[in-house]
Amino acid sequence: MKILDRYILSRFLYNFFSSFAILMFIFIFQTIWLFIDDLAGKDLDLVIIGKFLFYYMPTLIDKVLPLTVLLSSILTFGTFAENYEFAAMKASGISLQRAMLSIIVFVVLLGGFTFFLANNVIPASEQKIYNMRRNIAKLKPAAVIVEGVFSDIEGSDMNIKVEEKYGEKDRFLKDVIIHQKSSNGINRTVIRAKTGELISDEASDIIQLVLNNGHYYEEVNSKSKEEKKKHPFAKAEFETYIKNIDISALNDLDVEKESDITTDKMKNVFRLQKDIDSLGQNNVRQVRAFSKNIIARMGAFPIAQPNDTIVEEPRILLKAVEIKKSKDSIATTEQLLELFPEWQRLQLLTNAKNQVSSLLTTVRAKKEELRNRFKIYNMHILSLHKKFALAFSCVILFFVGAPLGAIIRKGGLGLPMVIAILLFLTYYFIGVFANNYAKEGNIHPILGAWLSVLIMLPLSIILTMRATADRGLMGDGNLIQRITDLFKKRKKHITE
Repeated sequence: MKILDRYILSRFLYNFFSSFAILMFIFIFQTIWLFIDDLAGKDLDLVIIGKFLFYYMPTLIDKVLPLTVLLSSILTFGTFAENYEFAAMKASGISLQRAMLSIIVFVVLLGGFTFFLANNVIPASEQKIYNMRRNIAKLKPAAVIVEGVFSDIEGSDMNIKVEEKYGEKDRFLKDVIIHQKSSNGINRTVIRAKTGELISDEASDIIQLVLNNGHYYEEVNSKSKEEKKKHPFAKAEFETYIKNIDISALNDLDVEKESDITTDKMKNVFRLQKDIDSLGQNNVRQVRAFSKNIIARMGAFPIAQPNDTIVEEPRILLKAVEIKKSKDSIATTEQLLELFPEWQRLQLLTNAKNQVSSLLTTVRAKKEELRNRFKIYNMHILSLHKKFALAFSCVILFFVGAPLGAIIRKGGLGLPMVIAILLFLTYYFIGVFANNYAKEGNIHPILGAWLSVLIMLPLSIILTMRATADRGLMGDGNLIQRITDLFKKRKKHITE
């Protein structure tokens, strides 16, 4: 490697790694604020919190790495242009493309490494994060109880719903409803109380749930058929009811315990391709089966087309059609209903209305199910192509940042930082909107994954051409200087 290539590459690597460290630090703090509800107030030690942040770091690559490449390229080539180092290179016969050669090789290798991260490291990281968030939530029963919905408590046989949690560590509960399952998994017992309190001891595996001012209702399981028809039950009122909850299973819980649940973000390219094929075929089968079901319920059966056995002249066929039409005297629905008496006519219309309403309800419910199925299918395609798009984005954004830095001729963390953030926000928000549209099926998922890269591609070509030709950002020269010259000419014309 020549001395000039080593010099340019060393300056770029210094800016690259320093920018990467700063941006990763910023995004980690943003992560802490994002998951503060999952981590705070659950007596987690620093090792678990550190593991959570460590596992989350690879998922930030899709934001940090493109911004790092863009910022470091603007900083490096902006500093070269500001210190007239590019002028010296051009005077020596070294073009912009030749000066970028060593960094281009590095960025291409970086793109391959980025694909490796997106295909192998990030899916494993997503799996770890999901497991930790799922298991951390089980460490405290009060954390599992969500206001307004029924929640399962790990290790117990009951579902609990509260209207409000308050007090220290959310230990006090308001408007408590408990459904307790029997040995066969059926909810036969319902307990309702106005207030409740969770009392625990660090040395004990038992938590006391103290309920105040409530009712106890239990269905009695009778053996005889006659008694079952009477639906026997037991009911009682209480001022204080204490229920013990065994949390030994929670205390032995491993926050990194693996689960069987996988999403599109937890899969590599091979797994995504396999699942995309199976999901697509399954969705087609679901649509066809539902269509056949609706057709059967409507009574509209497709008529098979018979083979053409007519060998006579066309006029004979036309005559047969005319005879057939003359025999059929009913042309509208109203004429058909007139054949029936009024009471039977009303009955037919009522039955038809009920059947149509039932069909519409079925279609609406199935429509939502099919929408979710196709959304999962689109998300798999999106995740597959985003792995490749992320690798290409590093290369494309370098060819945006490097010539832009040579054009603006500014180094440091002032103007280059502002321009880099604005360009990255444009790139990032285009990607976010495209992803959301692709998930809902408004645009093709492949276009949703590549749209931001495709928009940046012509910008990189234009900027590289203008920087190679030593032209300004807009027009043939500096825009501000041209406006200043225009005002000077107007002023001179007025004085004359």
